[in-house]
Amino acid sequence: MNNARDRILIVEPDPVISDLVGRQALAADRYQVVSAPDVNSAISKAIQTAPDVVLADLNLPGLSAKDLMVALTSQRLNIPVIVIGRKGAEMDIIQAFRLGAADYLLYPMRETEVVAVVERAMKSVHERREREQLSRQLQQTNQELQMRVRELTTIFSIGKAVTSLTDQSLLFDKIVEGAIKATQADLGWFVVREENGKNFLLAAHRNLPPSLAERIHQPWDDGISNLVAISGETLSIFGEPLKRFKMLNLGQSALIVPVKAQKQVIGVLCTMRKQAQAFNISEQHLVEATADYAAISLVNARLFRAVEERARSLQGTAENAQLNERVLSELLSALKHEMLSIPRLAGGAERNSILNRLPGKAAPQTAGVEQIEHIARLAEAIQLHANGKKGRSAQPADLNDLARAAVNRMQPFAAANRLSLVFEPGKGALPVTVDTGQLSAALEGLINWSIHACKAGGRILVETGANRAGKVHLTICLEPEIVIKYSDDPFETPAPASRPAAPAIGLPLVRAILTAHRGEAKAEKVDERQVRFELTLPQRQP
Repeated sequence: MNNARDRILIVEPDPVISDLVGRQALAADRYQVVSAPDVNSAISKAIQTAPDVVLADLNLPGLSAKDLMVALTSQRLNIPVIVIGRKGAEMDIIQAFRLGAADYLLYPMRETEVVAVVERAMKSVHERREREQLSRQLQQTNQELQMRVRELTTIFSIGKAVTSLTDQSLLFDKIVEGAIKATQADLGWFVVREENGKNFLLAAHRNLPPSLAERIHQPWDDGISNLVAISGETLSIFGEPLKRFKMLNLGQSALIVPVKAQKQVIGVLCTMRKQAQAFNISEQHLVEATADYAAISLVNARLFRAVEERARSLQGTAENAQLNERVLSELLSALKHEMLSIPRLAGGAERNSILNRLPGKAAPQTAGVEQIEHIARLAEAIQLHANGKKGRSAQPADLNDLARAAVNRMQPFAAANRLSLVFEPGKGALPVTVDTGQLSAALEGLINWSIHACKAGGRILVETGANRAGKVHLTICLEPEIVIKYSDDPFETPAPASRPAAPAIGLPLVRAILTAHRGEAKAEKVDERQVRFELTLPQRQP
């Protein structure tokens, strides 16, 4: 069955033959028929009506049917031509076939013969059209497949970047680049909400003007991202509605997608075109998928930061606990050393105890009693450190208060060695954030070393103060001279145990405690027989 839309052009100078072929044979079979008496008019009608098949008489006045075929080819009209000839015109028919004729008819001809020849030619036309349509569909499908491959490649590269890149700035650049590539946009940017604020910061961009590009990592307001953040819905806008917003001068079509984590908008991804060409639904889905990757990267970054902070906290706790263990261990060692000296004095203590029972005898002060009182002071100090060790951590304190308490606790030991221990506090408060137990142990350890090193009858001066660099310091001066030899760095010199000792740590541990508190422990030689110690700590800001 032929298609009613199939159109036949008959080029025949004889109106009788034209009517016979056209009206009686073809029009009756539902073909649309157009006729022309010569080649010139046939070419004009072929251009106007685009016939599917042309029937042309070989004996046309003026230009021949062969000229018509050449003319149609030159006009790039791919129309099958059926030539009509008479017996004896076989050579003309052969030449017509050489020029590309599809078929031929010979006079006289029957209606059925005309219809059969035309149907053969029309079948070829239909098959060619189907092939062309299939070719166009295949080409369109290939283009769509290429676009999908490009989209999937873009999404894959972004996903790979999310899992492999640790530098967030590079990752955000990759996200913006991927969104622009997937939508074939001209420019784009990505803004991230501050973790503890409402402002958005420009995290990455592509092709922004220099005046806007320099605002990277600064607050960003394009007039529309905040609205998208409030609604939490994707917005595609182009043309006239875009003129109400600040971004009009950047382009005429925008796609703004919120980046969400647990239903909270934490960022906004925007792509723009300079032309007023709306983004289609496929492009919107691609940018939304890219925004999901951006959300994953932001959440991962925050989780990583939380894990790192937790790890640093645990490491700090472990290091603090190790310092506490070292402090307590050295204090216990000092107590053990003093306890071992008791047996040497036991005999004398027994004899004095017997003499005390004799009538008329005064009770003398024995070395054993002094030693026992000294041990009691040691045990009391050890107990203070042991009780304070649990749960201790960095907390606000005043260096003046800590230094004064350390001097007061060390006064009995200084007095036992006939030394003057003086404290001169700095003006005003000296705020610090420290583990008070550890810093107290460090101050006592340094004073204890000074007690051992200072000549009997001398003076130990402890001073505190602050400098312009935002640090506080504690200085110890030994006067007039020291009686022990020390290396270039006294913090590597252990204190001798020849004098009554305090429950104090050594100088190496003093330095370790100051280092753990981001401070310094330094010693300066005044001369061969004098040394000046200085402990420095960061000052806590109010």
